[in-house]
Amino acid sequence: MKKELLIVDGYNVIGQWPHLNELKLENKLGQARDELLRELSEYRKFTNKEIIVVFDAMYVPGLAKKSKKWNMEVIWTSKDETADSYIESLAKLKQSLLVQVVVATSDEAEQWTIFSAGALRISSRELLVDVNRVKKEIKYTTTNYNNKNKTRNNPFNEKQISELEKLRDDLL
Repeated sequence: MKKELLIVDGYNVIGQWPHLNELKLENKLGQARDELLRELSEYRKFTNKEIIVVFDAMYVPGLAKKSKKWNMEVIWTSKDETADSYIESLAKLKQSLLVQVVVATSDEAEQWTIFSAGALRISSRELLVDVNRVKKEIKYTTTNYNNKNKTRNNPFNEKQISELEKLRDDLL
C-alpha cells in the first residue's frame, strides 16, 4: 500500500475555511496559521498521513525556511517564490510508486498542474469536510472510551439474575 503525503497550500486553505478566513480578515493571520497547524496535526495523528504545509513569503517576508511543528513539516518559500510553484515542484519530486501525493488547494490552475504530475488533488473545502469528519470520529471514540469505564460489569448471567430476583421477592 502506498504511503500518502498531503501537501497543503497554507494560505489558500486559510482563505477557504470560514473560521480561519475570519481570523485573517481581523488581521490575526498568525493566529489563523497556528489554528490551521493545530487542526492539521490532530488530523495527522488520527489519519497517520504525512503532512507538509507550505506558506509563501508574501505575507511574512524573510528567508525561506523549513521547520517541524507537531510532527508536520512547515515550509516558508523564499521572497521571490510562490507557494504554488514550490508545491508543484515538491509534488513532482515526492510522487513515486511508493508515495501518493495529495495536494489540498482550491487554485484550479495549480490543481491541473498537480494532476498532470500524477498527484491527486482535493479542494480546501473538501479537506475541511474531512478534518471535521475526523474531529467527530475522535469525539465519538473518546466518548465511547470514557463511557466504557463507567459501565458496571455484571458478574451474573440472566439465569442467575432471575434466581436472585426470585429470592428477593420471597424475602419480601
